[in-house]
Amino acid sequence: SYAYVADEGSGLRIIDVSNPQSPNEVGYFDTPGLAYGVYVSDSYAYVADEGSGLRIIDVSNPQSPNDVGYFDTPGLAYGVYVSDSYAYVADEGSGLRVIDVSNPQSPNEVGYFDTPGYAYGVYVSGSYAYVADGGSGLRVIDVSNPQSPNEVGYFDTPGSAYGVYVSGSYAYVADGGSGLRVIDVSNPQSPNEVGYYATPGLARGVYVSGSNAYLADRNGGLRIIDVSNPQNPNEVGYYDTPGWALGVYVSGPYAYVADEDGGLQIYRFYGAGVRENGKLEWANRGLRIVSNPIKDKTILINNPDMPINISLYNSLGNKVKSLRLNQGNNLIPVKELPGGIYFLRGEGREIKVTIP
Repeated sequence: SYAYVADEGSGLRIIDVSNPQSPNEVGYFDTPGLAYGVYVSDSYAYVADEGSGLRIIDVSNPQSPNDVGYFDTPGLAYGVYVSDSYAYVADEGSGLRVIDVSNPQSPNEVGYFDTPGYAYGVYVSGSYAYVADGGSGLRVIDVSNPQSPNEVGYFDTPGSAYGVYVSGSYAYVADGGSGLRVIDVSNPQSPNEVGYYATPGLARGVYVSGSNAYLADRNGGLRIIDVSNPQNPNEVGYYDTPGWALGVYVSGPYAYVADEDGGLQIYRFYGAGVRENGKLEWANRGLRIVSNPIKDKTILINNPDMPINISLYNSLGNKVKSLRLNQGNNLIPVKELPGGIYFLRGEGREIKVTIP
């Protein structure tokens, strides 16, 4: 029920998101450096704290987090990923650092690999650490022996790699001005690009959920890219966030965006996972929505029991119409709306509507 935000000069902030419509801060820890990355595992938040290295914060009591240990990496810690008893730190000019955190009170470095670029992001899957290495693209590091990590392959992306997420046989790279790059890593020794999508902003962070890649695109806001066909990714939704989108994490139906001056932004994507067409009923209200066919661009909604408020959203998740329904039949004109996919939502339920 919590979002953990690496808030640069304001350290780690802990936000209660049990009610996504009304998030509120319940605790914080002001780290000594600039918090750029965070990974939560068990009762600890591992913070990449730039010049202050890796900080380990006990968050077992979210209202009162406290620093229990740290390791001052030689570079500038920007990203962190925890797997088993190790924290893998993207340490900018000092590459990938491997920190033993089996004892959180006394973390210690057991190995490193000095990547050729500037390590900004890292994702660990199986025996490999995938490093977003700035101008040197994606580097694949074998960490099966944490004491002796070594590079086994790389792909030099055209932009500057800031973030990476691995799902299945693919690494999804947030590549700055070159948008989203999709790299086949089924053979870690020979990764190769199979597809890309050029976003309008500067891609900084990426998270893959289901068939969609959620991209924090800095000045381009939140972009949602369908990667069901990795060879042909395409955008299916976006939201122009008020700040600069630098990081994104998806949990359930919500995308949590670290939006720089815009703080923590929470979005719900209405383009997928919604029942399509036909009839939708509220047992306690007797509401029935008949969505197709739509004649003369009018939606027929039958609500026999009592008045109800519902909303109509477009495929980008933006509300385009608020509706107050009365008892009996309701004919809702939508002539002013362009044809396409829309979503009716009310009291936690929704249905996809096609407007011709």
